Amino acid sequence: MRIVGISGSLRAGSSNIAMLRAVAALMPSGSELTLYEDTGTLPHFNPDLDLEGGQPPPSVQALRSLLVSADGIIISSPEYAHGVPGSLKNALDWLVSTGELVGKPVVLLNAAPVGGEFAQAALLETLRTMNWNVLADVSLMKPFLTRRGKFDDPEATEKLRTMLEILFAHAPRA
Repeated sequence: MRIVGISGSLRAGSSNIAMLRAVAALMPSGSELTLYEDTGTLPHFNPDLDLEGGQPPPSVQALRSLLVSADGIIISSPEYAHGVPGSLKNALDWLVSTGELVGKPVVLLNAAPVGGEFAQAALLETLRTMNWNVLADVSLMKPFLTRRGKFDDPEATEKLRTMLEILFAHAPRA
């Protein structure tokens, strides 16, 4: 099982990246979580660079290929000014026309111990509009951590394991 993790944060020490690494450590044997770390290098979305029959920029092609080949996707995003970070929204805009991602199972994570619901709601709306299979019931969009960066408490670990099990059950190759 191949899962791709995308962080909405560009910070190297981001709790969202740390959350995805914690999920990677919980992956069952024979499965892998690949962390996509090039969100900040994507060009600004421009439909003129993505015309029907043309080739998008190489970094966009690489992102699309990675996600198309994945069995599922996990997005962990912070909230900036009650919204989704611009770099994450930009990446998603490049994916709108990628028909192979329609129905792709995705879960959302909130790595903040408080807040984040506005960005999660906006992200949920964007992904549903793109016709991705957002597993909202298992997504951890409301704060579930007791402290920032503390992913090892038993309750948080159990929630992450359950999220993974359900994501795997919805993956097309499951």
